[in-house]
Amino acid sequence: MAKRFGNLIGGEWIEAAEVSENRNPSDLDEVVGEFSQGGAAEVDQAVAAARAAQPGWRAANAQVRGDMLDKVHDLLMARSAELGELLAREEGKTRAEAVGEVQRAARIFRFYAGECYRANGDVLPSMRSGVTVEARREPIGVVGLITPWNFPIAIPAWKAAPALAYGNCVVMKPADMVPASAWRLAEIIQEAGAPAGVFNLVMGRGSVVGEAMLNHAGIDGVSFTGSQGVGQRVAEACARSFKRFQLEMGGKNPLVVLDDADVDLAVEGALNGAFFATGQRCTASSRLVVTRGVYKSFLDKLTSRLAQMQVGHALDASTNIGPVVSASQLNQNLEYVEIGKGEGARLVYGGDRLERPTRGYFMQPALFADVDNAMRIAREEIFGPVAAVIPADNAEHALAIANDTDFGLSAAVYTTSLKHSRMFQDGLTVGMVMVNLPTAGVDIQAPFGGTKASSFGPREQGPYAREFYTRMKTAYVQA
Repeated sequence: MAKRFGNLIGGEWIEAAEVSENRNPSDLDEVVGEFSQGGAAEVDQAVAAARAAQPGWRAANAQVRGDMLDKVHDLLMARSAELGELLAREEGKTRAEAVGEVQRAARIFRFYAGECYRANGDVLPSMRSGVTVEARREPIGVVGLITPWNFPIAIPAWKAAPALAYGNCVVMKPADMVPASAWRLAEIIQEAGAPAGVFNLVMGRGSVVGEAMLNHAGIDGVSFTGSQGVGQRVAEACARSFKRFQLEMGGKNPLVVLDDADVDLAVEGALNGAFFATGQRCTASSRLVVTRGVYKSFLDKLTSRLAQMQVGHALDASTNIGPVVSASQLNQNLEYVEIGKGEGARLVYGGDRLERPTRGYFMQPALFADVDNAMRIAREEIFGPVAAVIPADNAEHALAIANDTDFGLSAAVYTTSLKHSRMFQDGLTVGMVMVNLPTAGVDIQAPFGGTKASSFGPREQGPYAREFYTRMKTAYVQA
């Protein structure tokens, strides 16, 4: 019988009557665990616990908060192999990718342990003699964190760590498909010494737990990562009650290869950005915009490299690309392959469901050539191992194609020209530009976020996260 896991509310693990099975997408016969399904009542209890704990956590000094976050880092690092295997079992990332994600989560906590000590205000000169003006930051209060399934421990970490570092209390709802990694993170935060109620975990469906969080008067702000459609609902609900909100909603990221590029380097960048993590990244390189001088060479080399990739069980050492996360995601990916063929794009590699020794959601990565940027496979976020190669006449044409999208998260350009590098850095309407690097992969100290339909609100990660998790207060003091 599978182990049952409860919600964390006010420092106590509380099981619910209803549970959800978490199955391994590499082996559907394996149940990772049964996880409690919360509802509005559990959200009420978690918010009450967070509000009760918030004054004490806000008053805790920098050393108390910093030491706790630093201990979370140590525990995550010490257990990275174990937690990486768990992540691979529930989400389908390869073991190497999963262990790397756990270690990234650990380093995020260490960074924000340091943030507890860094100055976060100003002393300003006054226009009046004898008056001191202080502009200082304070926590916003209780924050609701709604996290996605594709990074089941890194994204919970990069939301929870700054929230806690800046003195907020947390109610987190992880993705219903992958609750195990977030549950383990919550357990580690408790073990590291978080006072009861400072961090609460309520698992369950977004339509139930998420909606209850959005409409709860006791939550002061919501940080959300997920689809554009749900993000719009988050914005509408928060606007009605004047909650602060932050949205990360995806991308249709271009990777541009110019005639003067190192084609081999560009091929490796495209392979990484488009197909690693099974293409299930908001920063994935789903549009490969290639100028005609290197178009055939790039396409031939990328097709050859794809043929060398092994698709299989996430824990198999020979696997390069793991399974798709769920049946619904796999069906959506396969539908887009048919849509691309129907639109007239040329399927040059893959696109089929694969059978492996274990029952799982295995898919051969798909590569389309001769794609028009107006096609649906070039406009809509697929969120799977499907990439479209789009020809461009020259650098200016490639830049125009890259910007012709509703999204604006990340973009890459491969070039050996300083002129073209600067042109794309200045001209791309995205939040993050990579030169001779994949579209996916950012440092923890750098701001993460985009423009247009990709993001709304302050940036995540680094010291920039304080813009969301704190508010300014100005104090005037007469000596």
